[in-house]
Amino acid sequence: MNKQLFADIFAGLSVGDGRRFIDSLAEDFCWTITGTTPWSGTYRGKEAVRTTLLQPLFAQFGDRYTNALHRIVAEGDCVVVECRGKVTTKTGKPYNNTYCWVCRVADGKLTELIEYLDTELVTTALLPPQAA
Repeated sequence: MNKQLFADIFAGLSVGDGRRFIDSLAEDFCWTITGTTPWSGTYRGKEAVRTTLLQPLFAQFGDRYTNALHRIVAEGDCVVVECRGKVTTKTGKPYNNTYCWVCRVADGKLTELIEYLDTELVTTALLPPQAA
């Protein structure tokens, strides 16, 4: 069931449609981005994720962001996803990152996502959230 949830989410993300992802987030969803970049930290609550993380991030993108699923491992309420995002920023820099998401699912909704990624790419391709 949880594998199917992520298969559905990535069916949208792979073509630049994030609605299924957003719709899958619990109201108390928590997203942690690892590392020490200006983007790193924990974003708490679905609305905070949308306004504090996703809006400033997507404001930097010059074309449609896609994210392709490569692997799903699910056990109980834990789902691990390997995926690859692809986009060019408005400054012309490619932001093609590889991610490992460790997620928790409850009642068919994502409650937690811990994101492991290329933090050097974040630093070189993206402006800090406040500057976006």
